[in-house]
Amino acid sequence: MPLSLYDTASRTVREFVPIAPGKVGIYLCGATVQAPPHVGHIRSGVSFDVLRRWLMARGYDVTFIRNVTDIDDKIIHDAGHEDIPYWSLAMRNERAFSRAYEVLGCLPPTYEPRATGHIPEMIELMERLIERNHGYAVRGDVYFDVRSFEGYGSLSGQRIDDMLASPDSAAKEKRDPRDFAMWKSAKPGEPFWQTPWGPGRPGWHVECSAMAGKYLGEQFDIHGGGLDLIFPHHENEIAQSKAAGWAFANFWMHNAWVTTSGEKMSKSLGNSLLVDEVVKRIAPVELRYYLVSAHYRSMLEYSDAAVAEAGQGYRRIEGFLQRSLEMLGGGSELLAVDPALRPQEFDDAMDNDLAVPQALAVLHEVVRRGNAALAEQRMAEMSAAFGATLAMLDVFGLNPWDPRWASEGSTGTQATEVIDALVRVLMTQRQEARSRKDFAAADAIRDGLDQIGIRIEDTAQGARWTLEK
Repeated sequence: MPLSLYDTASRTVREFVPIAPGKVGIYLCGATVQAPPHVGHIRSGVSFDVLRRWLMARGYDVTFIRNVTDIDDKIIHDAGHEDIPYWSLAMRNERAFSRAYEVLGCLPPTYEPRATGHIPEMIELMERLIERNHGYAVRGDVYFDVRSFEGYGSLSGQRIDDMLASPDSAAKEKRDPRDFAMWKSAKPGEPFWQTPWGPGRPGWHVECSAMAGKYLGEQFDIHGGGLDLIFPHHENEIAQSKAAGWAFANFWMHNAWVTTSGEKMSKSLGNSLLVDEVVKRIAPVELRYYLVSAHYRSMLEYSDAAVAEAGQGYRRIEGFLQRSLEMLGGGSELLAVDPALRPQEFDDAMDNDLAVPQALAVLHEVVRRGNAALAEQRMAEMSAAFGATLAMLDVFGLNPWDPRWASEGSTGTQATEVIDALVRVLMTQRQEARSRKDFAAADAIRDGLDQIGIRIEDTAQGARWTLEK
């Protein structure tokens, strides 16, 4: 089955064929570092991390670019309110985004360019557009003439005459109210860079066209981002880049929002959940499992209860792996991931526009069969389920023995080892009580552990514990 992906531009799921055999270039619109990230911001990073991992699992060499917009109106405004330089606020929030990507297990990008580091590339692109009669300068501002580009509106399915005026500068300065600013002239007290049209700073849209072109070339495979970026940001990127003569992206992919109470998660609604705070009460690996579990194009309703329920599902998988590892002897060689062990049904689901819910259904069925084999000590069947489960989790970035999770209290960590040592002291005392037929004392130990979420299970191989809360 060939890999097929949904392309927003064509509104179809179509076969993915890379431009260069064996290589894939991806540009993901990353953070605009106005504030620390909430869970809604970070879903895009996690969704495209899964895409990247799946392409790598299929043998592609992936170049992954995720930009940082470190200058815009709000950054300048908020920095002014704090009486600090714009770059100080931007760097503080950029570090918060980096922490969030890392704590949720996203692979680091191949390159992570900042907008302010690519002013020469933006100037070059704007000069090219002006020469080709697609751009014009007015008193230090530089605008894109949307009516000069025949395909404007095709990505979002809009007609130019039905669009509202672009809000990024006064309409009286423009040929058409819908023309958007590629460059903004300097205002008193604001940061600026020198250009042929005078001092100023970049508009939002020109930076991504310039950086994508620099790192991936005039044509590349996939451009990604959140659903809210289709218009105007990605529409304007297409207009700039294709008007400059570039083929630009072959596929446009967009992840849906995270919602709370049915509304898009945003700071303005007052319902944002900062990643730095959420991971204090929810295990990061379980938050990633929750964000991964829905299809990337489906809206995801966030609540702590929903994440907790997803966490229970992940812990069941993790528990099967841990019990199987113990049964198999616990050697580190057992933790080597073998992609050949992934079920074909899993691969087919992932090849169908990253159908993660269907792929997870395959994974849970393998775990169910593995648990049955574990209970009946069918070692060969249990070993096969262990290897298949590990290989599937690795695709999602959820391998519990990945070093990323080793510092977050997951399976095999120092925290688990300390808890295990303490619980086993109590389990030894419980067994001694049972041996002398003091069942009241044995039950009291079990009930005490149960009250703090530690479940004791008596098996033919002895007692084992699991953490349920």
